[in-house]
Amino acid sequence: MRGTAFPRHLPGMQAALEIGLLGLYRYPVKGLSPEPLERAELETSGFFPGDRLYAIENGPSGFNPVAPRHQPKTKYLMLMRDEALALLRTRYDDSTATLTVAHGGETLAFRLDTEAGRDGLADLMRRYLPDSLRGEPKVLAAPPQYRFTDSPTGYVSLINRASVAAVEDYLGAPVDPLRFRGNLLVEGLAPFAELDMVGRVIEAPSGLRLKITKRTVRCAATNVDPVSGVRDHDIPWTLDARLGHRDLGVYAEVIAGGALAVGDTLRPVS
Repeated sequence: MRGTAFPRHLPGMQAALEIGLLGLYRYPVKGLSPEPLERAELETSGFFPGDRLYAIENGPSGFNPVAPRHQPKTKYLMLMRDEALALLRTRYDDSTATLTVAHGGETLAFRLDTEAGRDGLADLMRRYLPDSLRGEPKVLAAPPQYRFTDSPTGYVSLINRASVAAVEDYLGAPVDPLRFRGNLLVEGLAPFAELDMVGRVIEAPSGLRLKITKRTVRCAATNVDPVSGVRDHDIPWTLDARLGHRDLGVYAEVIAGGALAVGDTLRPVS
């Protein structure tokens, strides 16, 4: 019977007193490359800086930049369905709003603050993913106070390295934490202990405070290796079979702004 033959995550596990920050990542274009950061400044009630600023519409999505409403990720190009995106190596320059895309020995640059640049990236997707398109691709830019996150309340996402290590044990194979496309990669928690931190507040040395708001349900995007682009595991099914749920990682809200830097120690304060 599913889940009964294996150890399961037990509710009520206590979080560690100190949580180490192993990595910071942003994803300027939904579905494209992660970008590692050494430091980030987060604003109260804001999103992770530079994260999910753009999305590539897969046919008309109904998104209205004047009155933005959260749209399901299936309206956009994304790893859950379009694993070939993982083979594109991208980098975004904030100062010029330029996205550089490298693949197969070719490097292209697109100014995403211009119509011509957005059209150029859409044309690349038209040529690169012709069989994935349900209609004309279009690059959408997030208006202020909006981001193309999977969850309408997904301001900052946190991944527990020990939970990823547990998945590695389940599968008997290495698992890159970047499969889970989080903003913060942390250590110091027991496997899946982050799931019991919903409602708790953690604080960085800068005074930044994050309130854990929601568990993250994993989708088929985690089945795609972020380097090879190969769909080589079924991680949601594995979590469900072992634990009886498909959750790994959590979302958080910035309730007091401040800086985060790799190597910081975060401490639960409530």
